[in-house]
Amino acid sequence: MASLKHFINGRWETGVTLGTSENPSDLADTVAEFARADAAQTEAAIRAAADAREDWAHSTPQRRFEVLDAIGTEVLARKEELGRLLAREEGKTLPEAVGETARAGQIFKFFAAEALRIPGEKQTSVRPGVEVDITREPVGVVGLIAPWNFPLAIPAWKIAPALAYGNTVVFKPAELVPACGAALAEIISRAGLPAGAFNLVMGSGRLVGQTIVDSPLVDAISFTGSVSVGQGLLKAAAARQARVQLEMGGKNPLVVLDDAELDRAVDCAVQGSFYSTGQRCTASSRIIVTAGIFDRFAAALRERTRALVVDHALKRGTEIGPVVSQAQLDQNLAYLEIGRAEGAEWLAGGERLQRDTRGHYMSPALFVAEPQHRIAREEIFGPVACLIRANDYEHALALANDTPFGLCAGICTTSLKHAAHFRRHAQVGMVMVNLPTAGVDFHVPFGGRKGSSYGPREQGRHAVEFYTTVKTAYIQA
Repeated sequence: MASLKHFINGRWETGVTLGTSENPSDLADTVAEFARADAAQTEAAIRAAADAREDWAHSTPQRRFEVLDAIGTEVLARKEELGRLLAREEGKTLPEAVGETARAGQIFKFFAAEALRIPGEKQTSVRPGVEVDITREPVGVVGLIAPWNFPLAIPAWKIAPALAYGNTVVFKPAELVPACGAALAEIISRAGLPAGAFNLVMGSGRLVGQTIVDSPLVDAISFTGSVSVGQGLLKAAAARQARVQLEMGGKNPLVVLDDAELDRAVDCAVQGSFYSTGQRCTASSRIIVTAGIFDRFAAALRERTRALVVDHALKRGTEIGPVVSQAQLDQNLAYLEIGRAEGAEWLAGGERLQRDTRGHYMSPALFVAEPQHRIAREEIFGPVACLIRANDYEHALALANDTPFGLCAGICTTSLKHAAHFRRHAQVGMVMVNLPTAGVDFHVPFGGRKGSSYGPREQGRHAVEFYTTVKTAYIQA
């Protein structure tokens, strides 16, 4: 069992109290014992980042490139080892976990290159003899609060651009996955950053997270997590005019039209709804199917859902791992009871499962629901999907947009006309055509609209909008 410490001002420190993380595939396996910070220790990390900001902000692009490239190289070289840790602590299947680890390494490599090409502009002034330079500078100290469901990739896509653009970092991983956060921090700690430029503090959101949000020394906060926490964070940060970036979830539609290729559409639904145990903000939790294909699609999806192999995340052949925690499992099962009580038609799954090891196992659940049912409107964040019948394309589009969320939407169709119209009229930040809603590239923008996201996009070159501020300089020659 690993014993994890905070990383503050270039040193590893013990915490005020201790917590443990467990293996959701095998509750007898304690993954790590980790230090929990209090407010004073969190404030020390913030002060260290503030003290280091001038040094790192004025570092050369070459230095930043070398640091980030070294981090990415080591993550990629150790992807099997780190992927195994991720699968053990979070419950993703091993192939998914190794894939996520590789993505984290690729993100650091991408932003290493971006550090060499931070954009700027030269404009001609309206006044004779005056030149105008527009440059980007780091925001300052950024607080990064990451969730448990992608414990390497999401921290990477926050930490890498923050450092690439010259900011200093205070990073808080989720308490369910401290070993993943600490493993990434250990690699970063040896990459050549000045003391204080990167800090890891572990602990609860109510204490550590709130201290980061409230600190006047923290210039910007990037948060991925629940809607309720994100909305509270936004109010607190706005009171002191801190910059905020939020990713808060989704209730993503996958529209299947009569002309869709049935096998492809079923595959998109299974992957989007149930892989990663449905614990993705981009998961297809609402599958909207037009009348002409509904019965055939529902029968095929039911058969595929029932055939999915649920087992230990490290076991060869496992397609769906365990739910991450007892609390999440209880929430999933509670929503199934709500669905039944409201009159949703059960098609498959939703049972607690027993395996060779004691873990948080449940079979993926599939219902036929009405648009007003809570299981079809509220984010469950588990392997639960609802089929919703639509009359035609126009009705399907209206149902897809009838949600307070707007992260991702997909459509399965062979009609170029409908695909093009859906791309334009889906009220989301990301659209997938004949692809699962869950599954995005590391070098392009990620984010949504409405209640899903707030602030500039994450990932890709668009990350510069959050992690830098613009300065305009006028020069009389």
